[in-house]
Amino acid sequence: MPMTGIGTFLLTPDEAEASVLSALRCGYRLIDTANAYVNEKAVGRAIKKSGIPRGEVFLETKLWPSFYEQEGAVEKTLQRVDTDYIDLLLIHQPAGNYIAGYRRMEKACKEGKVRAIGLSNFTVEQVREILDICEVRPAVLQTEAHPYSQEKELKAFLDNEGIFLQAWYPLGHGDKALREEPLFTELARKYGKSNSQIILRWHIQSGNIVIPGSKNPQHIKDNLDLFDFTLTDGELAQIAVMDQQKRYYHSTPELLARYAAMVPPVDGQK
Repeated sequence: MPMTGIGTFLLTPDEAEASVLSALRCGYRLIDTANAYVNEKAVGRAIKKSGIPRGEVFLETKLWPSFYEQEGAVEKTLQRVDTDYIDLLLIHQPAGNYIAGYRRMEKACKEGKVRAIGLSNFTVEQVREILDICEVRPAVLQTEAHPYSQEKELKAFLDNEGIFLQAWYPLGHGDKALREEPLFTELARKYGKSNSQIILRWHIQSGNIVIPGSKNPQHIKDNLDLFDFTLTDGELAQIAVMDQQKRYYHSTPELLARYAAMVPPVDGQK
């Protein structure tokens, strides 16, 4: 699995198709989508249009809670992205009957329809619940992570379990205060990079897989240009003390109940 990819959250089908095609053409090989993003068909089209062999693209998507108990949920997802297999399939939210959803993914994994499975937005306790009952272990936990919310305890737990952390909101959900931290400006000047590139490089050296989203072709290109410099141990230590345990997304029982009841219009997507 590549350490950096492109996310398609909040992108319309047309935007997702254009962004994924742009990303693949400039070297990305990890694409993240989801049932709930309502752009899986567009992602599938972009992969086909790119001309890149399917085996060279790491495709990741997520099952939505209202589909956890739905017969054929994985097969319908495969149809939308127009592929024979998914490289990584995640439980999108710990809502509804997520145990049934995980069992459905395990079955798909054993049948070769999915190469690996994982979780998204789960707490340590909820990951432990899955580990206690699973037959196929989760490979990845996708969660919010950035310099203001470094999830150090969660990462220690995941490292011990052999689970990779994949960071969404890796740049802090557009928080200018985070991106414009004086340290990042200083390091950007030192390395000839942007502040965002410094933050993404910190993620990679911290072992986080990153999936920043963008509609801007130049930003898409820049977000991959992270592998010609290395932050020093001292610089990593300076970033480590920025941790405020500040999250931008807050899960609540009421929100999870709404997720479980919500049915995204996946069949009507372009």
